[in-house]
Amino acid sequence: MNKIITLLLFAITLSGCKKAIENIQEDLVIKAMTDGQWKVTSFIQNGTDITVDFSTYRFKYYSDKTVDAIKSGIFEKKGNWDGNASTMTTYANFTSPTYPLILINGSWQITNNSWTFVVATQSVGADTKTMRLDKE
Repeated sequence: MNKIITLLLFAITLSGCKKAIENIQEDLVIKAMTDGQWKVTSFIQNGTDITVDFSTYRFKYYSDKTVDAIKSGIFEKKGNWDGNASTMTTYANFTSPTYPLILINGSWQITNNSWTFVVATQSVGADTKTMRLDKE
């Protein structure tokens, strides 16, 4: 009986540790994203480089999971974002966005990242996009 109680306590402790680790990972994602502004330094859609279409944009992420699209230094659009460190995914949504912001909407799979850059891909049907964001 003591072994069963010990195992249960150990399992509860491990599940609590797992949740604590997930919380720490989420906090780190938020800290990394909300520190500074980000710019698109590469955007490839179906093999075509359209990075220039994002050249005047910067993005400011906030801990309340909102993001500002800033064009030529002027606020243009507020959206929502989320990130999941354990699944290496990120998500963006700008309501009624104009081109090129509409291209950012949806779920993205993070393929490479550091504290200062994120590379992510998105595939929907035959449409494939790869985007790199760099912190300024």
